[in-house]
Amino acid sequence: MDLTPQEYQAYVKQKAAKSPIVRDTAQAFAIGGTICVIGQAIQSAWMSGGLGREDAGTATACTLVFLSALLTGLNVYQKLARFGGAGTLVPITGFANAVAAPAIDFKSEGYITGMASRMFQVAGPVIVFGTSAAVVYGVVLMLLGGQ
Repeated sequence: MDLTPQEYQAYVKQKAAKSPIVRDTAQAFAIGGTICVIGQAIQSAWMSGGLGREDAGTATACTLVFLSALLTGLNVYQKLARFGGAGTLVPITGFANAVAAPAIDFKSEGYITGMASRMFQVAGPVIVFGTSAAVVYGVVLMLLGGQ
């Protein structure tokens, strides 16, 4: 079968499954919103336990990272991501999942050559970019005389 590029594109378009964009968007919104509500509830709990707003924010971030890594290890986060799609990429929980998932996937290769070396496979570039951006921001702030 000899197809021109245009004929091939028309064929692919005809055969490709239609994406249920409205349903996917609603599910992502619901899951992402739920994660944020849980985060707010955790922060409120830390604050009612006596922590100030800043310390409660730090404790909340640590709690969310722990819960995300735990749920990744128990294979719950992946099931949630299959349902909620991009809604599970809420920055802190998505980042923790991106670090924990490759570590778990490569555990069979050993703790050093598998888990430790592959842990930052996905998240590594984000860490490098974030650190570099922070350095540039700090230098610019210093040069502008900021505090």
